Amino acid sequence: MTEEMSDEGVRDDMDRSEHVSLPKIVRRGEQPYVAIGKSVRMDEFPTIADRLPELIGWVLGQGLELAGAPFFRYRTVDMDGESEVEAGVPLVSAPEPEGEIRVGVLPAGHYATVTHLGHPEGLLEVARGLREWAEHEGLEWDMTVVDGVEHWGCRLESYKTNPQVEPDPAHWETELAFRLADLAPGT
Repeated sequence: MTEEMSDEGVRDDMDRSEHVSLPKIVRRGEQPYVAIGKSVRMDEFPTIADRLPELIGWVLGQGLELAGAPFFRYRTVDMDGESEVEAGVPLVSAPEPEGEIRVGVLPAGHYATVTHLGHPEGLLEVARGLREWAEHEGLEWDMTVVDGVEHWGCRLESYKTNPQVEPDPAHWETELAFRLADLAPGT
């Protein structure tokens, strides 16, 4: 297992988007968060994406401390049907849930990560490249497939650029972080 890509074929694939970092494996601790979840078709994704400003407003209105960038957590992925997605915000400590706002914990573990600089429409290709890299490296995802639907332990898209500061999506930084199946202790 390596922390950077080693297969030239996969590297060439990922380099088609000139603003993609090399994949790496990182260890993350548990992270409390709040979210609004919904089952959506990919062509209806804005119905969940448009909830992020509302959620961030709620967090700030409660006086809660952010612990990172807002994200989308894909609990299930079904490109031909509906996927279970959460619009979320990591927090320093967990509040009480309220209305549609859920409280959860992103699980600790090893994650394969890659950073994309550019319009979010390029993320499908970046995710495909990350999955190909992991396959080449012999890594297994914290994911099962049931009736053609992927059920993820934790699959995140974190939006590190504030669109109010940088309105041009071509300059947005997005990190993909997909949890790996358990690795040997101490790795």
